[in-house]
Amino acid sequence: MKLNKKTVGLFAGLVVLAIVWVAPLSALGEISAQGQHCLALTLMTVVWWACGVAQPAYVSAIYLSLLILTGTSDAETVFASWTKMQMWMVIGAYLIAAAVKESGLGERIAYWFAIKFVRDWKSLVISIFALTFILSLIIPHPFPRAFMILAVMIAICDAAKMSKADKVKVGFLTFAAAAPGSMFFLTGDATLNPLVASYAKDGVSFIQWFFYMSVPMLIATLCTLFLGLRLFKPEREMTIDFDEVRERQEALGPVSTKEKRVVVWLVIAIALWLTESITGFNIGFVTLIVGAAMALPVIGEVLTPSTWNSVPINTLVFLTAAMGIGTVGSATGMNQWIANVVLPSSVPSNIFVLALLIAAITVIIHMFMGSVMAVLGICVPAFLAFTSGTSISPIAVSMMVFSAINIHYILPFHNLAILVGEGEDAAGYSSKEAMRMGIPLTVVVFIVVLVEAAWFHMLGLM
Repeated sequence: MKLNKKTVGLFAGLVVLAIVWVAPLSALGEISAQGQHCLALTLMTVVWWACGVAQPAYVSAIYLSLLILTGTSDAETVFASWTKMQMWMVIGAYLIAAAVKESGLGERIAYWFAIKFVRDWKSLVISIFALTFILSLIIPHPFPRAFMILAVMIAICDAAKMSKADKVKVGFLTFAAAAPGSMFFLTGDATLNPLVASYAKDGVSFIQWFFYMSVPMLIATLCTLFLGLRLFKPEREMTIDFDEVRERQEALGPVSTKEKRVVVWLVIAIALWLTESITGFNIGFVTLIVGAAMALPVIGEVLTPSTWNSVPINTLVFLTAAMGIGTVGSATGMNQWIANVVLPSSVPSNIFVLALLIAAITVIIHMFMGSVMAVLGICVPAFLAFTSGTSISPIAVSMMVFSAINIHYILPFHNLAILVGEGEDAAGYSSKEAMRMGIPLTVVVFIVVLVEAAWFHMLGLM
């Protein structure tokens, strides 16, 4: 049998499972049998995710099944995420993203913006970050958004007769912008953001999310943009043939009926997202119904039966497992045990010390685990248990942990958006570019979390 990372990871996960399952953990702190079994299964799953033993959804399916088969938890608790709006929001968001892409609306907006504002390398890079922010409001997923922006930027690179090395830099910066850019709006990343929002006691509205994250993510975006301009400079100055770019834009043809219908539905969706606190309409089901309505005759006819293929079942299974870690961990006492054993005995009274503690522990765990969802599933519940006796809002803690994880990466596997763009068949870059940005970006993580501590304190969340 050939030993490779997957094989080693498989047996390492099983060894971790066996050891934790029978270890005398009660000596470190009181924990129930179900809590210990939950910890054993969770750590095995995390090891398998980190080592890429199999596609994450297959690992997630095994984890979810074992939680029930071993009596660690019941099906109602394990699959509780499907009774909440987050899962349905993800489905709706993928449908909306498909509508924007298939209709050609997103590409049309990107070309218009690029032709109007791109003149040199600096404006090209700034445009990548600006488009990421703008399109995050109408395309609720970072991957299709980044690839759409990349297609437009590569067209500009071709018109500028740019070298392959410079195209690689453009490709990397497009996906580097996705991390902070997807965190401004609750719908900016329909997989991760709803997961973080689910930890709030009373939920988080669209407006509240933007209000809480606007200042920290502005700092994160500006820092990432600054590093991008400093670390990734072109081999020569750009000279763009805009006639060639306009030809590609004109090839899209006049605005189609489909695009007009998508615009109407997007306006409706955004209006309902913004007025959630007034209408009382759940943002998750608003997203779902808007996505589904674009398949109806007369008022829709944008989506087709095949569009359902754009809703990845693997992501939904993965998300179910990631959310299940927190839910089952709380029900079995695993989260509280982790908080009692790993974290200090008392919560620091200084909010900035607490912020640094959250960032440091989260970054260290993320370095080894890699998966954003896996670290969220373990760290957020643990820190919520740690701060449960204080006046600190759960959403403040959740957002600080999320920021520390999602902005941080050294290698592509640390952030799924960076991983998706890696390789010749994607954006063309490698781990070399990721490390070049990721190492100094680690300092930015701590800056952002400190900004969040100050900002959340001003808002009364800490």
